[in-house]
Amino acid sequence: MRVEFVTNGTLAQFAQRGEAERADVIVCGFQALGEVSYERELKGETGLFYDVALLSRERACTVVSGCFTDARGMKKKSVVVAERGRVLGVSDMLNRLDGSRFCAGAGVKIFETNAGKLGIVVAEDLYFSRVVETLSVCGADAAVCVFEQFTEGMEPLLARAQAFLCGIPVLLCGYGYALIADIAGKVRFASAQSPCLFDLEKEQAYHLVETRRRGIYRSAGKKF
Repeated sequence: MRVEFVTNGTLAQFAQRGEAERADVIVCGFQALGEVSYERELKGETGLFYDVALLSRERACTVVSGCFTDARGMKKKSVVVAERGRVLGVSDMLNRLDGSRFCAGAGVKIFETNAGKLGIVVAEDLYFSRVVETLSVCGADAAVCVFEQFTEGMEPLLARAQAFLCGIPVLLCGYGYALIADIAGKVRFASAQSPCLFDLEKEQAYHLVETRRRGIYRSAGKKF
């Protein structure tokens, strides 16, 4: 899977550059679309989601882009996913931190694409380990996290830890920086350039894990 990260500039600016090398997945930070009003999109006053779908058709690939969605005053951090000219869906950040102006969403999403099953992690949901764990348990081939602005080394560390613990690569894209952590917890790729490309090999490793615990009583002779 060839991944291209766009960590600077708008989606329109990136599209105008023309196709240099073909990518299977293009991942863009929040700066690519900015704020998207559902009401204005439906009225045809803006066409930001259309632009994402159009880019995915022109490049014959999957496009994943962060954005700030506005549903009549309810603002959320979101990620839109499109493939080959069609918007597959929008995933919202699940967790609201310290009374943030961004509302909480509902449910994690995995999108089946030609590049594989991509699980979406939106911004600060990276701080909650159960999000990536759920994506892994539900069969995602990789977790794609679109972040806004990185703090001092925290997000790359979390990406590495969760890739190791959950057994799926974590692709991290934010303003001015992109990173891929593999299932060994190592940084496979990191770059401050925009755009930047990396060929990611599919990795799957399964292990038998046994745990002794109290409870779940079974009487003699009874079988589950």
